[in-house]
Amino acid sequence: MYTFLFDQTPPDSPQLEPSVASSDDCHEHLLDKMILPLHLPVQTEEPNIDECVQEPECISLEFIVESDELLWHNVPLMNLIARYGTPLKLTYMPSISAQIQHAKSSFKRALRRHAYQGRYTYCYPTKSSHFRFVLDEVLRNDVHLETSSTFDISIVRELYQTGKIDKRTCIICNGHKQKLYTDQIGELIEDGFNVIPVIDSLREIEAYTETATDTVHVGIRIAIDEPRSLPFRTSRLGVRYSEVSTLYRTRIHNDSKLKLKMLHFFVESGIRDCAYFWSELSCFVYKYCELRKICADLDSINIGGGLPNSRSLGFKYDFGAIIDRIVGMIASICDRHSIPVPHLFTEFGSYTVGESGATFYEVTEQKQQNAKELWYMIDGSFITQLPDIWALKQHFICLPLNNWSNAHRKVMLGGLTCDSKDYYPSGDDSTGVNLPTFDRERQKQYIGFFHTGAYQEALGGYGGISHCLIPAPAHVLVEKNSEGRLSHCQFRPQQDSRDMFRHLGYTSPSTPS
Repeated sequence: MYTFLFDQTPPDSPQLEPSVASSDDCHEHLLDKMILPLHLPVQTEEPNIDECVQEPECISLEFIVESDELLWHNVPLMNLIARYGTPLKLTYMPSISAQIQHAKSSFKRALRRHAYQGRYTYCYPTKSSHFRFVLDEVLRNDVHLETSSTFDISIVRELYQTGKIDKRTCIICNGHKQKLYTDQIGELIEDGFNVIPVIDSLREIEAYTETATDTVHVGIRIAIDEPRSLPFRTSRLGVRYSEVSTLYRTRIHNDSKLKLKMLHFFVESGIRDCAYFWSELSCFVYKYCELRKICADLDSINIGGGLPNSRSLGFKYDFGAIIDRIVGMIASICDRHSIPVPHLFTEFGSYTVGESGATFYEVTEQKQQNAKELWYMIDGSFITQLPDIWALKQHFICLPLNNWSNAHRKVMLGGLTCDSKDYYPSGDDSTGVNLPTFDRERQKQYIGFFHTGAYQEALGGYGGISHCLIPAPAHVLVEKNSEGRLSHCQFRPQQDSRDMFRHLGYTSPSTPS
């Protein structure tokens, strides 16, 4: 059940008139207060694209400060903390659809501007966030799916059984595949699903030739050259660039069951306006043109994921210009080779769900460890709850939730585990985070990490055991209805000791829940 947070009032209204609360007292209202914008993003410079369609400038009110407290998408965060406590995970559901529609609109404009004859298909990679509520929101937007492991196929089956997808939904099956995975892909194909297994290894081809069906549409993933910063030259994923054409001629062309429909590649460092990305993309499109001349069935390319999401208040990225250049480059290369342009597929994961997530903590103690270093200790763990901070030295948007009018200073944030790496910000160049000073005897301080919606639960082992047995936080979903009213519900309470001990083989834990 969703509980309404408050009634929203149009921005031009000078006051927010509270409505009458329902009999079960489930409504919470905001008073009429001045709303101050926290972040006004600067329009990025165009990356040298002639006559590129520019997106209209807009002012983001994602973060606002009201009466010394932070609101995120107009959600009164301190109200949620008062109700559910900390640590707390929050998913703002409308962000997911907004991101999808933004990318689809950008591709639509680019295709129209370049008179591009192919179609664009937005696919969501389930590995970014497997939660059912995420998939439900994603699939409201005419989106298709990408899988990466055996258990993903079970998710596809349930989504079909519950009417969220049908057999026309394109299921792109990626990853290095073990036998159980290929077997289940084969069963989907036999059951009439629209499946494209993307060949990562030569040995997986036999699994598809053995399916009891007349035709199997397949793709080939091309192994890309990795940037020099990595200790290896070529990605372990995919087929060697020089062997792709040979693979088609020797294993696919003469097999009456297999039809090559898609070429796939993915640049791990993301879609960036740099020579490395444009070079890899052009090599990929040239390979498509080479194969298209001998394979009339090949009609699609998949450029993977890589659109970024915001990690800082100063984030700059011209989505419209970058997407326009991608489409223009593909069209130009195909035109030079007199080859029909391919249909375009993408698999945006972090971009889709990253900005929907936030994680909140209370500062439980202040520790002055030397003359310069002040630590704020939190009631959670970065290692277990935001593992990208520990593993990748990732930075997220970190903001105080209250006490904005207090003096601020640089502090380090310390997590609950005994591990010396459980701190933020990580990295050799870290100088701390600007947060309010406060009197622990009279005030409480809460902080939030924003745009944490991708990968963190999966990498942190959500629902299982974790380092130092730190429990998984409570998780709350915030939704917006067609009238603009925000509501919330609890997806899961904080993990208790019984649940964790069950995984460890204990039957009667003596510790409190």
